[in-house]
Amino acid sequence: MGEGARRADEGEKLKNITLIKGDGIGPEISDAVLKIIKAARVEINWDIQTAGADVIEKEGVPLPARVIESVKRNKIALKSPVTTPIGKGFRSVNVQLRKELDLYSNLRPCYNLPGVKTRYDNVDIVVVRENTEDLYAGIERQVDEDTAESIKIITRGASERIARFAFDYAVKNNRKEVCVVTKANICKLSDGLFLESARKNSELYPQIKFREILVDNCCMQLVQNPNQFDVLLLPNLYGDIVSDLCAGLIGGLGIAQGANIGKDYAVFEPVHGSAPDIAGQDKANPTAMLMSAIEMLNYIGEVEAAKRIKTALFDTLKSGIKTADLGGNAKCSEFTDAMISKLS
Repeated sequence: MGEGARRADEGEKLKNITLIKGDGIGPEISDAVLKIIKAARVEINWDIQTAGADVIEKEGVPLPARVIESVKRNKIALKSPVTTPIGKGFRSVNVQLRKELDLYSNLRPCYNLPGVKTRYDNVDIVVVRENTEDLYAGIERQVDEDTAESIKIITRGASERIARFAFDYAVKNNRKEVCVVTKANICKLSDGLFLESARKNSELYPQIKFREILVDNCCMQLVQNPNQFDVLLLPNLYGDIVSDLCAGLIGGLGIAQGANIGKDYAVFEPVHGSAPDIAGQDKANPTAMLMSAIEMLNYIGEVEAAKRIKTALFDTLKSGIKTADLGGNAKCSEFTDAMISKLS
């Protein structure tokens, strides 16, 4: 865990953190979150980097080496959304970051926020997703004109370290259960290996309840009774799908936070897209970016500041100040100003 960012009035060296502004609405929500963090009197030396579709024209690639070098230098990054083309074009910047930095754990806490109407109350699920292999390894080939092939990679090493991460997280955060999610009845070797690794590690944590569920059954039960789940442990592809399902339970991707954590580096980011259709119109919802920043502040030791920002966020939502995606009519700037007024 990184050393806590220090306040300027303490006269200590500022914490250096990479900020990746992304494209689409990325720059807007980045600027909003930076203003809120500053209002909370957390002084950070932001190493601002750009990535994504807008960078290709100038530098030829969506993720220049300078961005990776910045994160390696600073160890911590806060990242806004980057557009990923569908079915063509460059591969996901997110996937490349995770591979380059070995960010093997994707952490997605999903819980209800005040003032956000949902079908369910008291949802509190943490999705732990393996982040480096599975079909996301991108090993594909065109067999012939009518056939394409993708290879699913599951290794014991990656499966065991994500299982340890999930159980360690459960212990440190007073969670009661880890439920491993696979399709091991069909993918008997690949998912079977992931399941075997989870079972093996569960024996090292007798204080944490352990259970197993098939991914299709898990999806059905999530929409029937999400309150039964605590920590979900999944391979990469299932984790991507199920984490978005869980976000839908609490109000959508506009409030869904995310963290990509490895041995040496951590990148915190909202999980929604870059929404280029509303870019520059002051309509973006910065909540997911802000929730990710709150987790980043906790990670670097700024626990009190994180608590103050979270309280201000909850109070703002309770007061009815919400962006259009949450049923309100506030602009991004108005939402940001309301947050800042509660922190001043």
